[in-house]
Amino acid sequence: MRILSSDIAKFVDQTILIQGWLHKKRLLGGITFINIRDRRGIVQIVVEDENEIEKLRGLQIGTVLEVSGLVKQEDRAPGGFELHQAQITVMVPVINEPPIEIDKPLSHKSDNLDTLFDNRPIGLRNLAESDIFRLRALLITYIRDFLIAEDFVEINSPKLVGGAAEGGAEVFNLDYFGKEATLAQSPQLYKQIMVGVFERVFEIGPAFRAELSATTRHVSEVTMLDVEIGFIENHDDVLKLLETMLYQVLTKLYQTSADMLKRLNAPALVLKPSFPRYKMSEIHEMYQKATGHDVSQELDLIPDEERWICDYAAKHLNCQAVFATDLPDKKMKFYHMKGENGVARSADLLFRGIEISTVPQREHRYQELVSQMEKAGIDPNSPAFAPYVSAFKYGLPPHGGFGFGIDRLTQKVIGLSNVKEAILFPRDINRLNP
Repeated sequence: MRILSSDIAKFVDQTILIQGWLHKKRLLGGITFINIRDRRGIVQIVVEDENEIEKLRGLQIGTVLEVSGLVKQEDRAPGGFELHQAQITVMVPVINEPPIEIDKPLSHKSDNLDTLFDNRPIGLRNLAESDIFRLRALLITYIRDFLIAEDFVEINSPKLVGGAAEGGAEVFNLDYFGKEATLAQSPQLYKQIMVGVFERVFEIGPAFRAELSATTRHVSEVTMLDVEIGFIENHDDVLKLLETMLYQVLTKLYQTSADMLKRLNAPALVLKPSFPRYKMSEIHEMYQKATGHDVSQELDLIPDEERWICDYAAKHLNCQAVFATDLPDKKMKFYHMKGENGVARSADLLFRGIEISTVPQREHRYQELVSQMEKAGIDPNSPAFAPYVSAFKYGLPPHGGFGFGIDRLTQKVIGLSNVKEAILFPRDINRLNP
């Protein structure tokens, strides 16, 4: 029976069988030490028999091995235990030298990212690289668990659609059996429709943006969390839902995965159950007073303001997350609810120096929605939007929601420099493979 690396401590002074990949090989004083990697981690093997050592001759990292051996405690070994009296079976030999050394730290410097991504199928076998995506998977699991516990229903919306949900031009167009279609920018229209069915819905899935941007913040395909909640009393209900979710999810992640986060040099979590809130106009004033940089004509926060207010809140309020509220109504989408005095009922959530979500109340009233669509140059009777509008015509309650990129959240949690580092196989304006 195969034993996993995480369980060998249960079998001290017993002979067990393990299977995995040759991860490292070294010779010390006539004794060969090899590390075997499986899905749980690393096991160190002591190989003394010359016949067993000979089986490894010419084999490269990545060779698939089966090893039986006697479990012994050894504090210097990974996990504190190792196998002696090794008997080796080569299951799949690898004789080609790998393009990168996965048993050593892989460089994430900007000038090495192409090499990292070009060799992704092999590089992901590096323990630190795989830890990034174990943490990402846990983030998704904890988010899903939180929302299901709050009585949300998970949905799956189409990714081939007949129009741009955001009403913009940054879409990927394609032929759909002679008709014009696009890849979905977001599930925005569908999640609002489904409020009329389930009241509370969420989706975790891909979204596509044809942005000609080559930055550390942008990719062409993202994994989005989208949430919509019905029968809200006001905009504050939506803000509270997001801050509660993020606080509970990140607190749990830092509790359950402290070792992984430490190995990746992730920044310490500084968060409170209630995030500080500043009007966007207040942030402009605070930033301008502190830096002397005139931002009085800016419609939105500039990137340096996002970093500055998050640093300010972390230092003075012990919280790395900040809500920028009262966004200008000139910034609002057609499906946002307009507020008073030139602002929308909308806020941005900033975390560790970057915007990760826009959090609005939606316009649920049929006539007002139609009017806002027409002002935005969108025909509510067009085939792409008529089904969406019909949900409002036949009754949607007050509702609001938010969406954010799982990729960007993973990046900021771990402290990576580029969002692409948090994506298994990133897609941008220059990359379509692997």
